[in-house]
Amino acid sequence: MEVKQSVICGVCPGSCVVDVNLEDGNLIDIFPAKDEPFGALCLRGKFAKEILYSPDRLKKPLIRVDEKGEGIFRETSWEEALDYVAHGFLKIKEKYGPEALINHSGRGGFEASTSDFLGIVNPENRAVPGFFLPLGSPNVSSVGSVCYNSFGAFAPITTFGAYGNSILPDIANANRIVVWGANPITKSPQFQFHAIQAAVSRGAKITAIDHFKTDICKRAEEYYLVRSGTDGALALAILKIIIEEDLYNKEFVEKWTEGFEELKSYVASKTLEEWADIPGLDPEAIRHLTYQIAEEEKTTLVMYTGLEYSNSGVQTIRAVYTIWALLGKIDIPGGILLNSPAKLNRVKEIYCEKPDKKPIGANEYPLFCELMQNAHFMKFPQAVLENNPYPVKGLLNLGSSILTSYPNPNKFAKALSKLEFFVVIDRYFTEDCKYADVVLPATTYFEDESYVVHGSTIRKRSRVVEPIGEARTDIFIIHDIAKRLGYGENYPKDEFELLERALGSKELAEQLNRDGFVKYPVPERTFKKYESGKFRKDGKLGFPTPSGKFEIKSSLLEEFGYPGLPEYMEPTESPVSQPELAKTYPLVLNTGARISTTFRSQFLNISGLLKIQPEPLVWINTADAENRNIADGDKVWVKTKRDQVEFMAKVTDEIPSGEIELNMGGGSDYQAEAWAKSNTNRLTDDENCDYISGFPIYKALLCDVEKLDSKKK
Repeated sequence: MEVKQSVICGVCPGSCVVDVNLEDGNLIDIFPAKDEPFGALCLRGKFAKEILYSPDRLKKPLIRVDEKGEGIFRETSWEEALDYVAHGFLKIKEKYGPEALINHSGRGGFEASTSDFLGIVNPENRAVPGFFLPLGSPNVSSVGSVCYNSFGAFAPITTFGAYGNSILPDIANANRIVVWGANPITKSPQFQFHAIQAAVSRGAKITAIDHFKTDICKRAEEYYLVRSGTDGALALAILKIIIEEDLYNKEFVEKWTEGFEELKSYVASKTLEEWADIPGLDPEAIRHLTYQIAEEEKTTLVMYTGLEYSNSGVQTIRAVYTIWALLGKIDIPGGILLNSPAKLNRVKEIYCEKPDKKPIGANEYPLFCELMQNAHFMKFPQAVLENNPYPVKGLLNLGSSILTSYPNPNKFAKALSKLEFFVVIDRYFTEDCKYADVVLPATTYFEDESYVVHGSTIRKRSRVVEPIGEARTDIFIIHDIAKRLGYGENYPKDEFELLERALGSKELAEQLNRDGFVKYPVPERTFKKYESGKFRKDGKLGFPTPSGKFEIKSSLLEEFGYPGLPEYMEPTESPVSQPELAKTYPLVLNTGARISTTFRSQFLNISGLLKIQPEPLVWINTADAENRNIADGDKVWVKTKRDQVEFMAKVTDEIPSGEIELNMGGGSDYQAEAWAKSNTNRLTDDENCDYISGFPIYKALLCDVEKLDSKKK
């Protein structure tokens, strides 16, 4: 019998509402829910059935039976696997000390309850500040070591004094929308893009800034293409014009900013022509862009993670925010909005005594470890291979493909091979699994009972289908391991306790089960909250920074030994900084732009999606391709001084001469063959990082492209 239900999609953590057809308890079809504000279905979601029932799904716990790197396992029971896991971790604790243990979580663990209890996204909202912390380890880590936190934490905290989720574009009221280093069309879900479309339909204009002609550039009234890694110089050029032409909001600057005079001196250190030459734009074009932003009062800003991956990524984002601050477009209709500090009543933190040892990475990136209360996983190989700052011997990895996500994967693979004990929790085999001692099968979100957050409403995520094989929900696997380590009470043991602890009361959990949602009061929208004390938890006027002001010059950055101003730093591997290297590698490599068929490195084994894009692509300018005798569809080598990787050429004028863009996510033998050969991160450098965040440079490295053969596919 066929049954139709409205459910939360289980393909990714996006929490879109979809309609599904079920037959005998099996998923048959999936559609976007109609008349539902969170109704949507992306391209990946259309292939939910294949993703859910893929023969590649992990169905039983596995224990390694051969050498690390071989990927040969035997099936076992959950009891044996969990006992084996606990024994392995406790043995390391006794032999080396608790600091030798680390846990790491990735995008596969971003389901709301897993994220809330483990604190994957935001350390302000987590139940336990580290899985191994009760044993005494300071080492909790996540993919936040290479993504999001420059945009989501460092830049906003060192300017506004708040996390990025408190700083939002007012698209609904804006007359001009500046999209800088982002492409909302490929964002999942596309709700922000839908809001932009609605704004455009009523007359709003888009201005886009990027290094190549993205989808949003094609929809913009005007777009500006900058040399990769130089957005900070463009922002400083705009700030120079704003200051020297007296365009800034004097009242806001005098009362609510710190560091204006120092910024004024800094931008005066170069002429406009000198600043403009860095990103490769005409000075008059920058002047025109500045007037566009300044003269329309209701100008908002849309950014995301695109500006993170240069050597001064944090400072670049700070410089862009400072443009809106100088113009006084902070918490006004159509500008940048500030959310009040109130939050939904979700998981409450469990007290754990702070360990004596610092987390790995604290010596190199102290602000990262302080703000995120995390270890910096970029320094994981150093700890394993060099015992620096101390030995790390055991790793629990949940929902992350380390070897396709981090730079210099050969080095990370060597580190994984040297671990004494390594456990993976995932839905499919990843390249990491080859080095694991135990692999535990996790459910997709279609198989989970949990909750999602839709604005001011917590909504029930109901199970759509029964778990495949013996797969279990991430957070209950975590509970079962923790129980054997002696602190299972830190995590929910079943679905009702999960809801009860997430919402803070049995009554609210019962309401969620009964009604399907719990609504929280929505504060009345007010503006300029810094003038009324509504932006600070203590109720004082101003911003929650040490000075109480928007900090152009950050006292927190200076406290940790960094420049307080949003200074520009030329990429350390660019045609300007390394002209000799550029003779051999004359092109600039960019990677990380999203594509609609993958979710980071996920789904590169799904045949329906692979038919849409079977090969990883390198975008290369027509003139650059002609100079290398490369035609569209040719197989090519993309080469840096570190390695060379095979891609298929996409010859186009949508990317400027001198730049290329690579698809990321490949590099696992468990993916389709073409993608398995194309690990972009073999070209990147784990030692070349943003000096504040420690994020690797994914968008400003020197490279070249060479034709592999003349055959087309």
